[in-house]
Amino acid sequence: MSNDTFDYIIVGAGSAGCVLANRLSENPNHSVLLIEAGGSDGSIFIQMPTALSIPMNMSRYNWEFESEPEPWMDNRRMHCPRGKVLGGSSSINGMVYVRGHGCDFDEWEEQGAEGWGYKNCLPYFQRAETWKGGRDEYRGNEGPLATCNGNEMKNPLYSAFVKAGVEAGYGPTDDYNGYRQEGFGPMHMTVKDGVRWSTANAYLKPVLKRRNLKVISNALTKRIVMEEKKATGVEIEVGGQAQIVKARTEVILSSGSVGSPQLLQLSGIGPAEVLKNAGVEVVHDLPGVGENLQDHLEVYFQFRCKEPITLNGKLDLWSKFLIGTRWILFKDGLGATNHFESCAFIRSKAGLKWPDIQYHFLPAAMRYDGQASFDGHGIQVHVGPNKPKSRGHIRIKSGDVNDKPEILFNYNEHEDDREAFRACIRLSREIMEQDAMAPYCEDEIQPGAELQSDEELDAWIRENAESAYHPSCTCKIGSDDDPMAVLDNDCKVRGIEGFRVVDSSVFPTITNGNLNGPTIMVAEKAADIILGNNPLPASNAETWIHPEWETKQR
Repeated sequence: MSNDTFDYIIVGAGSAGCVLANRLSENPNHSVLLIEAGGSDGSIFIQMPTALSIPMNMSRYNWEFESEPEPWMDNRRMHCPRGKVLGGSSSINGMVYVRGHGCDFDEWEEQGAEGWGYKNCLPYFQRAETWKGGRDEYRGNEGPLATCNGNEMKNPLYSAFVKAGVEAGYGPTDDYNGYRQEGFGPMHMTVKDGVRWSTANAYLKPVLKRRNLKVISNALTKRIVMEEKKATGVEIEVGGQAQIVKARTEVILSSGSVGSPQLLQLSGIGPAEVLKNAGVEVVHDLPGVGENLQDHLEVYFQFRCKEPITLNGKLDLWSKFLIGTRWILFKDGLGATNHFESCAFIRSKAGLKWPDIQYHFLPAAMRYDGQASFDGHGIQVHVGPNKPKSRGHIRIKSGDVNDKPEILFNYNEHEDDREAFRACIRLSREIMEQDAMAPYCEDEIQPGAELQSDEELDAWIRENAESAYHPSCTCKIGSDDDPMAVLDNDCKVRGIEGFRVVDSSVFPTITNGNLNGPTIMVAEKAADIILGNNPLPASNAETWIHPEWETKQR
């Protein structure tokens, strides 16, 4: 291969970029360059699932973005971690595997993303996956991405939470990634044989020896090189030296929902006023770049636990040493799971067709940095609304790639989001008060049972809610008549030749759950589009909808 010219240049070796590097280089006639700003993912803290809080809080692996003061969150600046390492955010995330509800993708199509409905997306979820439970009309068993339930809910608290949900009137679900998302059941994770199964492990490392694939790590992409309105290459900085690499066919941005709009704007593509204010020459006025920002917000519901069976009893150095040693030797035990092994998806009120609330259950009470929240044993439920109506933006402040962009989520700006959060608190209390939790649950640590009114709950949420780390939708796919659509249905940047975006920024609306799974699906589907392959045959599999959703909440 030429050192400076390739057929395809992919910017970002994350959840989407690694998938594209694998699929586009399958044909030995295609030369592919994959560029990553971060370095190796070889750290034990990345590969050992239980250590997930460590790389997420390390500047070596994390861009460490933060929002502007959020006006509806007591003007707090909110943490927005994004992966800066091979595997991208799939190397520092919580490894939770959620595809989203089938209606999420039908919603995409209804909003103008033709060809991105559930029947078209499901086959690509299947192609990506090897599900430990085996293949059926929803799950796959021949794909690179391994998914499982961790330690199979050995701790009795997981099953107690599921039973409590059923006692509260919600149905069980054996597989929320299959026919029925709504309900309580086991949670799935991207872990294989006890190891984090990032896209670097699943897609990239098995093909690194391909002669037509080149990976450059520790390379900062500064801008997309444009000739008139055609992307012809990228300018990168490696070891302090700038160089330009050229693309014969296409440049593909897979830098994530923050990085992709940032690089578009730095290259002169975006809202003209934003570019002018940053001192960047306008190449193409594209108003939607960086707009439509959506994220999931959540709170940690915490209770004291009567029984000494939680992870709070495993946070001392000796216990961590034993867990780590067992993982190093055998790749099993508590080191081999993210500890989110049961979950739920429910609707906050009647009249909603599909769930808008998600639960992650954790048999511990701790902060995201891995420290205990209080002395003694505790139980924690992460809960938040999954279909927010608030919208934010990402805008560059200057033409320097090293200047972090302005990120404003506008969390909870919309009254419907605040209403949904109040429902999260009240419905969660009801679930945790069921008989199944009685042998384990004691007093409510937070929010605290004394907080009851709308005003009290709103104030606590403003002070305590945190991002679930799912920023998305900033370069959305849309129809020709949508002025805010950045991409066409083939992920091509509107008005620019030889240029696509493929990552979570292309979502028209945020999906109902964690985003790594649907981002991988998008890359799998986009790879076929880029290569001109026939799309996989559409699926006829149905999605469960509560038969009385219009009049009943459960």
